[in-house]
Amino acid sequence: MASFVISGCGLKPLPRIYPKPRSVQNSFCSSNLRISRPNQFCSSSIGINQKRNWGLGVSAPLRIQPLEEENEEFDPAAPPPFKLSDIKAAIPKHCWVKDPWRSVGYVVRDVVAVLGMAAASAYFNSWLVWPLYWFAQSTMFWALFVLGHDCGHGSFSNNPKLNSVFGHFLHSSILVPYHGWRISHRTHHQNHGHVENDESWHPMPEKIYNSLDSMSKKLRFTLPFPVLAYPIYLWTRSPGKKGSHYHPDSDLFVPAERKDIITSTVCWTAMAALLVGLSFVMGPVQLLKLYGIPYLGFVVWLDIVTYLHHHGHEDKLPWYRGKEWSYLRGGLTTLDRDYGLINNIHHDIGTHVIHHLFPQIPHYNLIEATEAAKGVLGKYYREPKKSGPLPLHLLGDLVRSMKKDHYVSDTGDIVYYQTDPQLNGGQKS
Repeated sequence: MASFVISGCGLKPLPRIYPKPRSVQNSFCSSNLRISRPNQFCSSSIGINQKRNWGLGVSAPLRIQPLEEENEEFDPAAPPPFKLSDIKAAIPKHCWVKDPWRSVGYVVRDVVAVLGMAAASAYFNSWLVWPLYWFAQSTMFWALFVLGHDCGHGSFSNNPKLNSVFGHFLHSSILVPYHGWRISHRTHHQNHGHVENDESWHPMPEKIYNSLDSMSKKLRFTLPFPVLAYPIYLWTRSPGKKGSHYHPDSDLFVPAERKDIITSTVCWTAMAALLVGLSFVMGPVQLLKLYGIPYLGFVVWLDIVTYLHHHGHEDKLPWYRGKEWSYLRGGLTTLDRDYGLINNIHHDIGTHVIHHLFPQIPHYNLIEATEAAKGVLGKYYREPKKSGPLPLHLLGDLVRSMKKDHYVSDTGDIVYYQTDPQLNGGQKS
């Protein structure tokens, strides 16, 4: 039912090959790290994907490395031999250009799809249609969120007022406080990969983890509860942090942002009131079918996608503290994901590494920017697993990560997730 909303954008950039820097100040081997590393790490191909449109059907010369480098074990926690400016220089200048008309066009596309599917499903009112509608509409709600997310980053347009108007419209319609989430998400990007300072889906230090009761641990790491957490996070944030996305005096915000938070909370309240009114007009059961269940599906989409951007790789990825953390090193631990047919529907948000490093790039240029940057990133870029039409393969990554990635050490500037075997019925060592 959602297939008609897929648009066919076919940009074909030529990837640029970036020469290896001559400086050896940032070696791949770091002798002063305080913890041991896992023995094996991902060694992703730098070549162009030939099955999915990540590679855009172009060919590129191979980057030849000296023989001694081929035999070196890659350490993803080592300081990279390139700078953020090197990655930025490799990305074509037109990738940074924001087209407000194109952005508005995506909004129109998605809103028409949402309203059209709701009207069609209400008309047929058949249990043969409702399950298809719930999956398709929840996916479209997630697409609306991604466009509102672009407004929050300023990648929707260069006009802050236009971004704010569309951001409030898109996010309020799916019960997200626009400014509240925009500000906390900005904090996430500014501190990605930092154990204490990151805002969303960051690891709990062992001390905080051990302070949780057994039920809280079960709820946090036993599916499906973690993928229903977003509304709770908006109200109370994560364990170890205080504040609410709706309250202007929350620790999330500074006094100058108070009016913005009040505005977003008022818009959220207006949407909630509209839904209550609609429940009297069409009945609560019909509203549940048309809006309530798709909203829950949207929450599941949001939690799964955002979690898998930072977890679930087959090799352990580092988290940082203190002087070991930097904006670049934190961003390089994020992951791209392939969502098959959903890539276009949810605006290629799976191209997450370049988005995290440069959130100003519009979503419709992320694939081209990623291809251009691969020659610089080298092994620090982890090619995503190829997806079928639906990204069912990601469920295995999610389940495996929930069973293994529980907490990190209270000490150490470079740490990795550790496992509490008691959650899986074993004995804690």
